[in-house]
Amino acid sequence: MAALDDHLVDCRACPRLVAWREEVAAARRAAFRDERYWGRPVPGFGDPQAAVVVVGLAPAAHGANRTGRMFTGDRSGDFLFAALHRTGFANQPTSVSADDGLALQGIRVTAPVRCAPPANKPAPDELRRCAPYLARELELAGSGVRVAIALGAIGWRALLTALDEQGWDVPRPRPRFAHGAEVTLGRAGGTGEDGAVLTVLGCFHVSQQNTFTGRLTPVMIDAVLERARALAAG
Repeated sequence: MAALDDHLVDCRACPRLVAWREEVAAARRAAFRDERYWGRPVPGFGDPQAAVVVVGLAPAAHGANRTGRMFTGDRSGDFLFAALHRTGFANQPTSVSADDGLALQGIRVTAPVRCAPPANKPAPDELRRCAPYLARELELAGSGVRVAIALGAIGWRALLTALDEQGWDVPRPRPRFAHGAEVTLGRAGGTGEDGAVLTVLGCFHVSQQNTFTGRLTPVMIDAVLERARALAAG
Protein backbone atom coordinates (compact mmCIF):
# COMPACT_ATOMS: atom_id res chain seq x y z
CA MET A 1 0.00 0.00 0.00
CA ALA A 2 2.86 2.39 0.80
CA ALA A 3 4.38 1.77 -2.63
CA LEU A 4 1.01 2.48 -4.26
CA ASP A 5 0.70 5.74 -2.33
CA ASP A 6 4.22 6.79 -3.33
CA HIS A 7 3.39 6.20 -6.98
CA LEU A 8 0.00 7.87 -6.74
CA VAL A 9 1.15 11.18 -5.24
CA ASP A 10 3.43 11.79 -8.23
CA CYS A 11 0.71 11.18 -10.84
CA ARG A 12 0.26 13.87 -13.52
CA ALA A 13 -1.90 11.88 -15.94
CA CYS A 14 -4.82 14.35 -16.17
CA PRO A 15 -3.70 17.81 -17.38
CA ARG A 16 -6.93 19.58 -16.33
CA LEU A 17 -6.81 18.17 -12.80
CA VAL A 18 -3.09 18.86 -12.40
CA ALA A 19 -3.59 22.47 -13.47
CA TRP A 20 -6.57 22.98 -11.16
CA ARG A 21 -5.13 21.36 -8.05
CA GLU A 22 -1.92 23.36 -8.41
CA GLU A 23 -3.73 26.62 -9.17
CA VAL A 24 -5.83 26.22 -6.01
CA ALA A 25 -2.75 25.36 -3.98
CA ALA A 26 -0.94 28.45 -5.20
CA ALA A 27 -3.82 30.91 -4.84
CA ARG A 28 -5.20 29.48 -1.56
CA ARG A 29 -8.37 30.53 0.20
CA ALA A 30 -8.10 33.59 2.42
CA ALA A 31 -8.85 31.57 5.55
CA PHE A 32 -5.86 29.33 4.79
CA ARG A 33 -3.48 31.87 3.27
CA ASP A 34 -0.75 31.04 5.80
CA GLU A 35 -0.93 27.30 5.15
CA ARG A 36 1.01 25.30 2.61
CA TYR A 37 -1.39 23.29 0.45
CA TRP A 38 -0.74 19.65 -0.41
CA GLY A 39 -1.73 20.25 -4.06
CA ARG A 40 -1.11 16.64 -5.19
CA PRO A 41 -3.10 13.42 -5.60
CA VAL A 42 -4.47 12.18 -2.25
CA PRO A 43 -3.97 8.57 -1.08
CA GLY A 44 -6.54 6.53 0.79
CA PHE A 45 -6.53 6.69 4.58
CA GLY A 46 -7.41 4.36 7.42
CA ASP A 47 -6.92 0.95 8.93
CA PRO A 48 -4.63 -1.26 6.79
CA GLN A 49 -6.62 -4.27 8.05
CA ALA A 50 -9.99 -2.70 7.34
CA ALA A 51 -13.07 -4.86 6.91
CA VAL A 52 -15.03 -1.86 5.59
CA VAL A 53 -14.01 0.50 2.77
CA VAL A 54 -15.73 3.84 2.11
CA VAL A 55 -15.50 5.12 -1.48
CA GLY A 56 -16.25 8.81 -1.96
CA LEU A 57 -15.77 10.95 -5.08
CA ALA A 58 -12.67 13.18 -5.08
CA PRO A 59 -10.66 15.50 -2.82
CA ALA A 60 -12.17 18.90 -2.10
CA ALA A 61 -10.18 21.87 -3.40
CA HIS A 62 -9.66 23.41 0.04
CA GLY A 63 -10.11 20.19 2.00
CA ALA A 64 -7.99 17.16 1.11
CA ASN A 65 -6.20 19.12 -1.62
CA ARG A 66 -5.02 21.38 1.21
CA THR A 67 -4.41 18.86 3.99
CA GLY A 68 -3.31 15.81 1.99
CA ARG A 69 -5.75 13.44 3.72
CA MET A 70 -9.09 12.21 2.43
CA PHE A 71 -12.13 14.15 3.68
CA THR A 72 -9.94 16.23 6.00
CA GLY A 73 -10.42 19.95 6.50
CA ASP A 74 -13.86 20.53 4.98
CA ARG A 75 -17.55 20.32 5.87
CA SER A 76 -18.04 16.97 4.13
CA GLY A 77 -15.30 15.48 6.25
CA ASP A 78 -16.75 17.05 9.38
CA PHE A 79 -20.00 15.19 8.72
CA LEU A 80 -18.34 11.89 7.76
CA PHE A 81 -15.83 11.63 10.60
CA ALA A 82 -18.40 12.65 13.19
CA ALA A 83 -20.48 9.71 11.98
CA LEU A 84 -17.48 7.38 12.02
CA HIS A 85 -16.81 8.42 15.62
CA ARG A 86 -20.43 7.90 16.68
CA THR A 87 -20.40 4.41 15.21
CA GLY A 88 -17.05 3.40 16.70
CA PHE A 89 -14.87 3.52 13.58
CA ALA A 90 -12.88 6.65 14.56
CA ASN A 91 -11.14 7.67 17.78
CA GLN A 92 -12.28 11.29 17.50
CA PRO A 93 -15.13 13.16 15.77
CA THR A 94 -13.05 15.76 13.90
CA SER A 95 -10.50 15.72 11.09
CA VAL A 96 -8.73 19.02 10.57
CA SER A 97 -5.18 18.12 9.50
CA ALA A 98 -3.08 15.11 8.59
CA ASP A 99 -1.35 15.21 11.98
CA ASP A 100 -4.35 15.77 14.25
CA GLY A 101 -4.23 12.32 15.84
CA LEU A 102 -7.22 10.87 14.04
CA ALA A 103 -7.11 7.09 13.71
CA LEU A 104 -9.62 4.79 12.05
CA GLN A 105 -10.32 1.26 13.23
CA GLY A 106 -11.75 -1.37 10.92
CA ILE A 107 -12.42 1.08 8.10
CA ARG A 108 -10.56 2.77 5.23
CA VAL A 109 -11.60 5.86 3.28
CA THR A 110 -10.72 6.33 -0.39
CA ALA A 111 -12.05 7.69 -3.70
CA PRO A 112 -12.16 6.91 -7.43
CA VAL A 113 -10.56 10.29 -8.30
CA ARG A 114 -7.49 11.42 -6.36
CA CYS A 115 -7.10 15.04 -7.51
CA ALA A 116 -9.51 17.88 -6.76
CA PRO A 117 -11.65 18.48 -9.87
CA PRO A 118 -13.09 21.87 -10.86
CA ALA A 119 -16.67 22.23 -9.54
CA ASN A 120 -16.26 18.80 -7.91
CA LYS A 121 -17.02 17.20 -11.29
CA PRO A 122 -14.40 14.85 -12.73
CA ALA A 123 -14.67 14.14 -16.44
CA PRO A 124 -15.29 10.58 -17.70
CA ASP A 125 -11.76 10.31 -19.10
CA GLU A 126 -10.33 11.42 -15.74
CA LEU A 127 -12.33 8.74 -13.95
CA ARG A 128 -10.97 6.15 -16.39
CA ARG A 129 -7.35 7.23 -15.93
CA CYS A 130 -7.63 7.18 -12.16
CA ALA A 131 -9.55 3.89 -11.96
CA PRO A 132 -6.44 1.65 -11.65
CA TYR A 133 -5.54 3.29 -8.35
CA LEU A 134 -8.85 2.37 -6.75
CA ALA A 135 -8.67 -1.12 -8.22
CA ARG A 136 -5.15 -1.67 -6.89
CA GLU A 137 -6.04 -0.30 -3.48
CA LEU A 138 -8.97 -2.70 -3.20
CA GLU A 139 -6.75 -5.53 -4.33
CA LEU A 140 -4.10 -4.70 -1.73
CA ALA A 141 -6.74 -4.38 0.99
CA GLY A 142 -7.32 -8.05 0.33
CA SER A 143 -9.86 -10.62 1.40
CA GLY A 144 -10.34 -8.98 4.78
CA VAL A 145 -12.65 -6.40 3.20
CA ARG A 146 -16.23 -7.55 3.74
CA VAL A 147 -18.18 -4.36 3.04
CA ALA A 148 -17.75 -1.42 0.65
CA ILE A 149 -19.81 1.75 1.10
CA ALA A 150 -20.24 3.97 -1.96
CA LEU A 151 -20.95 7.62 -1.22
CA GLY A 152 -22.98 8.76 -4.20
CA ALA A 153 -23.69 7.46 -7.69
CA ILE A 154 -20.24 8.14 -9.16
CA GLY A 155 -18.52 6.25 -6.37
CA TRP A 156 -21.09 3.46 -6.75
CA ARG A 157 -20.39 3.02 -10.47
CA ALA A 158 -16.63 3.23 -10.03
CA LEU A 159 -16.68 0.71 -7.19
CA LEU A 160 -18.81 -1.83 -9.07
CA THR A 161 -16.58 -1.48 -12.14
CA ALA A 162 -13.46 -2.15 -10.08
CA LEU A 163 -15.02 -5.13 -8.33
CA ASP A 164 -16.26 -6.55 -11.62
CA GLU A 165 -12.74 -6.36 -13.08
CA GLN A 166 -11.39 -8.16 -10.01
CA GLY A 167 -13.64 -11.15 -10.51
CA TRP A 168 -16.59 -10.33 -8.27
CA ASP A 169 -19.89 -11.44 -9.74
CA VAL A 170 -21.51 -8.03 -10.32
CA PRO A 171 -25.06 -8.48 -11.67
CA ARG A 172 -26.09 -7.51 -15.19
CA PRO A 173 -27.57 -5.03 -15.60
CA ARG A 174 -25.64 -3.37 -12.82
CA PRO A 175 -27.68 -2.40 -9.78
CA ARG A 176 -28.65 1.26 -9.65
CA PHE A 177 -27.45 3.52 -6.90
CA ALA A 178 -29.81 4.46 -4.09
CA HIS A 179 -29.36 5.44 -0.49
CA GLY A 180 -29.61 2.23 1.50
CA ALA A 181 -29.06 0.02 -1.55
CA GLU A 182 -27.43 -3.29 -0.69
CA VAL A 183 -25.85 -5.75 -3.12
CA THR A 184 -24.07 -8.92 -2.00
CA LEU A 185 -21.40 -10.22 -4.37
CA GLY A 186 -19.64 -13.54 -4.65
CA ARG A 187 -16.75 -14.42 -6.90
CA ALA A 188 -17.59 -14.93 -10.55
CA GLY A 189 -18.38 -18.58 -11.15
CA GLY A 190 -19.15 -19.15 -7.48
CA THR A 191 -18.09 -17.78 -4.12
CA GLY A 192 -14.65 -19.37 -4.32
CA GLU A 193 -12.88 -21.81 -2.05
CA ASP A 194 -13.19 -19.59 0.98
CA GLY A 195 -16.85 -18.76 0.34
CA ALA A 196 -15.91 -15.08 0.17
CA VAL A 197 -18.67 -12.54 -0.19
CA LEU A 198 -18.56 -8.76 -0.30
CA THR A 199 -21.53 -6.47 0.31
CA VAL A 200 -21.79 -3.09 -1.40
CA LEU A 201 -23.89 -0.46 0.38
CA GLY A 202 -25.13 2.82 -1.06
CA CYS A 203 -25.19 6.09 0.88
CA PHE A 204 -25.86 9.62 -0.27
CA HIS A 205 -22.64 11.58 -0.53
CA VAL A 206 -21.67 13.67 2.49
CA SER A 207 -21.49 16.86 0.43
CA GLN A 208 -23.06 20.03 1.81
CA GLN A 209 -25.77 19.94 -0.86
CA ASN A 210 -27.02 16.77 0.82
CA THR A 211 -26.23 17.40 4.48
CA PHE A 212 -27.32 21.05 4.60
CA THR A 213 -30.63 20.29 2.90
CA GLY A 214 -31.48 17.30 5.07
CA ARG A 215 -31.29 14.84 2.21
CA LEU A 216 -28.65 13.03 4.26
CA THR A 217 -29.02 13.21 8.04
CA PRO A 218 -26.79 11.88 10.83
CA VAL A 219 -29.38 9.19 11.54
CA MET A 220 -29.29 8.05 7.90
CA ILE A 221 -25.51 7.74 7.60
CA ASP A 222 -25.24 6.14 11.04
CA ALA A 223 -27.69 3.46 9.91
CA VAL A 224 -25.52 2.64 6.88
CA LEU A 225 -22.37 2.49 9.00
CA GLU A 226 -24.03 0.31 11.62
CA ARG A 227 -25.24 -2.01 8.88
CA ALA A 228 -21.68 -2.18 7.55
CA ARG A 229 -20.38 -3.05 10.99
CA ALA A 230 -22.94 -5.83 11.40
CA LEU A 231 -22.13 -7.30 8.00
CA ALA A 232 -18.39 -7.12 8.63
CA ALA A 233 -18.79 -8.91 11.93
CA GLY A 234 -21.11 -11.57 10.56
